[in-house]
Amino acid sequence: MPTILVAPAGRNVGLTSVCLGLVHAFERKGVRVAFVKPIAQPADGTADRSRSLVAAGTNLHPPEPIARVTADEMLGDNRDQDLMEMVVAVCQKAAKGADVLVVEGMVPDAGMVHATRVNSLMARALDAELVLVCTPAGLPPATVVEGVHIAANGFGLDRPAALVVNRVGDTGRGLLHEPHREDEAEDLAPVQARYRELATAEGLKLVGFIAADEDLALPRVADVADAIGASFLSVGDASRRVRHVALAGMTVPFALDLFRPETLVVVPAGRDDIVMAASLSAIDGVKLAGLLLSGSTDPDGRILKLCRPALGSDLPVLRVPGGAFDTALAIGRANLEIPVDDRERLQATMSTVANALDQDWLNQLAGAKRERRLSPPAFRYALIERARAAKRRIVLPEGTEPRTLKAAAICHEKGIAQCVLLGIPDEVRSAAEKAGVKLPGSVEILDHRSLMDEFIPILCEFRKKKGLTPEQAREALADTIMPGTMMVKLGKADGLVSGAVHTTAHTISPALQIIKCAPGMALASSCFFMCLPDQVVVFADCAVNPDPTAEQLADIAIQSADSAIAFGIPARVAMLSYSTGASGTGADVDKVVQATKLAQERRPDLLIDGPLQYDAAVMMDVAKSKAPKSKVAGQATVFIFPDLNTGNVSYKAVQRSANAVAIGPMMQGLDMPVNDLSRGCLVDDIVYTIALTAIQAEQAAARKKSGAVAKG
Repeated sequence: MPTILVAPAGRNVGLTSVCLGLVHAFERKGVRVAFVKPIAQPADGTADRSRSLVAAGTNLHPPEPIARVTADEMLGDNRDQDLMEMVVAVCQKAAKGADVLVVEGMVPDAGMVHATRVNSLMARALDAELVLVCTPAGLPPATVVEGVHIAANGFGLDRPAALVVNRVGDTGRGLLHEPHREDEAEDLAPVQARYRELATAEGLKLVGFIAADEDLALPRVADVADAIGASFLSVGDASRRVRHVALAGMTVPFALDLFRPETLVVVPAGRDDIVMAASLSAIDGVKLAGLLLSGSTDPDGRILKLCRPALGSDLPVLRVPGGAFDTALAIGRANLEIPVDDRERLQATMSTVANALDQDWLNQLAGAKRERRLSPPAFRYALIERARAAKRRIVLPEGTEPRTLKAAAICHEKGIAQCVLLGIPDEVRSAAEKAGVKLPGSVEILDHRSLMDEFIPILCEFRKKKGLTPEQAREALADTIMPGTMMVKLGKADGLVSGAVHTTAHTISPALQIIKCAPGMALASSCFFMCLPDQVVVFADCAVNPDPTAEQLADIAIQSADSAIAFGIPARVAMLSYSTGASGTGADVDKVVQATKLAQERRPDLLIDGPLQYDAAVMMDVAKSKAPKSKVAGQATVFIFPDLNTGNVSYKAVQRSANAVAIGPMMQGLDMPVNDLSRGCLVDDIVYTIALTAIQAEQAAARKKSGAVAKG
């Protein structure tokens, strides 16, 4: 099993971020990876930050590290090898059941003068592959690489070290300076080529080149408050990001330019005019990060009462006793590293680092190719990559919804799909501006009203058996979901995603009326991709069919198995019941027995078994007792619930109690993809659903092409 020691070649290189990204890169490849920080960094006995961040950002539970005071005492007594025996023991404990072990080395600080010595000892004791992390910090590449070469020689290893260059292009502007403009971005491709050339010349292998990303450094308002000891007059949405800190001491006309999204405005508490102007700006939809009142003077209660509508709009209002200028300086000096509870920033950092690592090097470390479990990171990564390759056009009827707008922007930035926002263009752009979303020029905004004249006669033709009149068609098309569905039906879009502000029925009903089921499909159903700690499984049907018949349940099982296979999950289908085998009787069990038989007859190529109780389906020891001859029991990956009531309750119970991510529901059986969102969805949920839809669209196109060839 490869062991990778990640060590710093300098100070403040972002060592923990690189370790997190390395773990994430292996996870999304389906490699069983473990992490350990063998020796705790804090000398005061507080929890090691690296271990806490890994536990928060992954499903790993690294073992407790050796206490720093213990390590210091042993090193002071020249008991180096005794300490290394303890290090090896901790690492072996962490690596149990893993394919790759990532070990974070010690970071040099004021009290850890022997960090380099300890890292060298660990590299040899663990027979580890050495990865050295550096940051340019304004120095030329030749100087940086020479310093890494010297550091590598100090380890005395008989094989070359790998090099990760972190935070390339970091301007060091901080929150007190104007945000970095896109037109100031440097082309880093030549810089990367130069680093690779210099590293090769020094016997190093460049395996990571990570550009500085201003977004990854943005703290939340709550983090700034903690760092400077501010109190809240109104908490509001304290999770808002702070991109810029502005000191407002001028008159209102000049201060207006400071009221921009993600700006924390610092203002003396006595400046009632600025406080009211900022509050009006927030009411108008400008998403300020917050308002920070400074000074010993208490804000006028009457003014705060006037500003109450702004406080009700989630605007955080903070208070500090110091002066405005000193407060701004304190923010600039504050340590605003990633807090353990900031999962959004943590996940973004992990993904950014993972994307910047050499994939061939990772594959080499992971060893020979083999069938791997599909972990949640691997599943999500595969979704994005396959959606990119599909290059599909997805229509989003909820064109003014803030989360949808941000998701559309992300999809275009990452090349996931070509998004079409339906709505009145001025309203869509205004909603984006108020939400602080910069829509790329490639995002199409389509006025659904412009489609009326074309779609009315077509819709009347589609629904002529129902007697739909042109007036009724016009009324139906006034709702953006119907014209969006028509676009999919007519090939003007490849798929549709909606539901952030609409019910499931509102999203799905037009699809059932217009798009209908694919050839050979008797019904439409849904499935969830349940991201459990160690793998992704499929739950169905949890959203559409209330009480399916045995024939319908068999269809749902086959659809769900095909969905699993299509998304890289091996299909072992468990038909769930309160009975395993012939242990129970009754109409409910009989339905599952019949459905299992029908599904097996229709698709003998699939592994389908039932009835199975849930524990018999997932636990090998229970399976050996209750269903010893089953090829599904104990290792099921697709779970078919007997009815909607059971399925919906079960998926929500697993989601909430096991802290599992549920991606979906994904519609199955439709001729073209239309997918629903939860009204409580996050931006990431929408992004992944768009990716799912793009992949489904690719599969639908392939199915139709195959059918056309067969007919020909």
